[in-house]
Amino acid sequence: MSTGTRRSQQKAELRSRILEAAREIFVREGWTQVSMRRLADQIEYSPGTIYLHFPSKEALLNSLVEESFAGLARALERRTARADPLQTLRRGLRTYVDFGLSHPNHYHFAFMMGLGTSGARRRKPHRAFEYLRCYVRACVEAGIFRISDVETTAQVLWAVIHGVTSLLITRPHFPWVGRDKVIDEVIDNAIRGFLEDQKRAGAQRRGRRVRAASTGKPCCP
Repeated sequence: MSTGTRRSQQKAELRSRILEAAREIFVREGWTQVSMRRLADQIEYSPGTIYLHFPSKEALLNSLVEESFAGLARALERRTARADPLQTLRRGLRTYVDFGLSHPNHYHFAFMMGLGTSGARRRKPHRAFEYLRCYVRACVEAGIFRISDVETTAQVLWAVIHGVTSLLITRPHFPWVGRDKVIDEVIDNAIRGFLEDQKRAGAQRRGRRVRAASTGKPCCP
């Protein structure tokens, strides 16, 4: 390995460590309460080291939000494949919940923290949300959904799935009847309301037990 390559690798590793440490501290204490100097003290790096990678706390914040959304997008790309549109949608919604439960700090930071008037809050929807739009659009084009407004439907489904994800993260000790059972019922009922033919509801519930293909390219973005 050349000297230049080694330095680039070390720089990337240090940047990753700073991001991970900052995410944990911001989630625990609130990002508005933590200055860059205080962050440096807590993670035992000099402020200058942090500023070499992130010129401002705003830049650090934006990187954290982008990294969280990018992780979700990668999960959707890996776990959703070309298949029946309804099954693909359901698989995508379940992937969203699984990502949040597997990466609670990422999810908490991207979707649950109050970020004030930060530029990160004014971002356009990330490409991860475009997957959801695409799944909904495919269901409309296949005649499965009886809706004309893809954007509203996608946002409604996101709101529903965010609700169960955030509850399971923040209330892990609640006496749930079964985590998987709750997730499946939330997804089933959310989808059922948009079906063109209510007879498809039964087919959709049965389809839950059919594993979607794990190969092939996702339909979007």
